[in-house]
Amino acid sequence: MGPDRIDCEAVSLKAPMKIRVHLETRPGERRVALVPKAVASLVASGHQVVVPHGAGSESGFSDAEYLEAGATVDDSTECDLLVGVGPLQAADAVGAERALGFMDPLGSAAEMQAFADAGIAVYAMEFVPRTTQAQIMDALSSQATVAGYEAVLLAASVSPRFFPMLMTAAGTIRPSKVLVLGTGVAGLQAIATARRLGAVVSGYDIRPAAREQVESLGASFVGGPVIDASETSDGYAAEVDEATKAAQQKALATAVAQSDVVITTAQVPGRKAPVLISAAMVATMTSGAVIIDLAASSGGNCELTRVGEVIEADGVHIHGPFDLASGTPTDASNMYSRNVTALIDHLFGEDGADGSPDDVIATETCVVRSGKITQERVRQALGGTD
Repeated sequence: MGPDRIDCEAVSLKAPMKIRVHLETRPGERRVALVPKAVASLVASGHQVVVPHGAGSESGFSDAEYLEAGATVDDSTECDLLVGVGPLQAADAVGAERALGFMDPLGSAAEMQAFADAGIAVYAMEFVPRTTQAQIMDALSSQATVAGYEAVLLAASVSPRFFPMLMTAAGTIRPSKVLVLGTGVAGLQAIATARRLGAVVSGYDIRPAAREQVESLGASFVGGPVIDASETSDGYAAEVDEATKAAQQKALATAVAQSDVVITTAQVPGRKAPVLISAAMVATMTSGAVIIDLAASSGGNCELTRVGEVIEADGVHIHGPFDLASGTPTDASNMYSRNVTALIDHLFGEDGADGSPDDVIATETCVVRSGKITQERVRQALGGTD
């Protein structure tokens, strides 16, 4: 157990639960937390699953499919566990004893206090640890895979250039040059997808392991400061000092100027995204170039990004999508649903670990219990209040 955790009290939840699927209402959200196959698995384990009318329609799953899987289709709110994509708010969980999903616990610490005040326990998918045991529950990675794929498709659809090289009677058209900044799960998927579309791809990251990962996908690695201090123990990028940031931007300047498409994915959990592309760098890009900033919701990797908007600066189109994972809702929902089901089984199954101070998955994902915030990082975000 990490030093920044407060022990959750031991509790037994081995009895079957009434699980309610949240009807997602955030604009543009097309995913659903549980697909019919997952519902069938939970019902087989003895749980009752309630699905609101039309909850899966945007993802391609009908009410009839949920009924066939054993769910009850109605709009009741009373339940033992609410599961959603989210970010969930306390108002969404009225009638629930527990809520599980993306919660944005660090970005919305006050909302976590609202859950605590309402006496609703909270389990955050963002806090699933990056361990071998928890891989099947890692929703951040599964949804980042979708976002990386969608980012490339978006770039290809709005770019005025072809991605692949074309040799035609009208002449030869060179392939687009695509630069991916940040080569975590989303970045690597973006590199792989852009390569499949025929672009000339390069990748940049400050983590030591990045070069091998980028080159293994057939892309070139953009040089720059690569230091051990830039990677956390769980594999995420870490904040670096101002001197390193300046050296990184200098190394990136030439690559950005030469790129037709730049896809940025660099984020630091719980912090504002690092600015990798300055306004001055945007001004060096060719007219018609495209930037897709996957870090828009946490501040953006481009200085000019505006979340949820598309702006034009010096002829460059800068997209700040809020959540591209909703762009492929069927497969994204299938992947997320598997993550959620695995976590439910782990926490609340026959040998459930919820409340165990010895289980890192249980202690990390538990954010609120018994009217108290149990995650120290969230407590700190609230100024240390209970």
